[in-house]
Amino acid sequence: MPCPSGLQGLARFTDDTGAEADYIVVEMARAVPGPDWLPRFVERAERGGIERVLL
Repeated sequence: MPCPSGLQGLARFTDDTGAEADYIVVEMARAVPGPDWLPRFVERAERGGIERVLL
């Protein structure tokens, strides 16, 4: 996946191609822990602090 400027450049073609690009870490998070990874991450971070989530 692209760097921030590459991602911005690819976003210009979304209307023409229908393809959407995202950062590799976001794509990995969707694939490995699943599509609801973000709400679960936020909930765990709020409950136990970010240190517990990252470790």
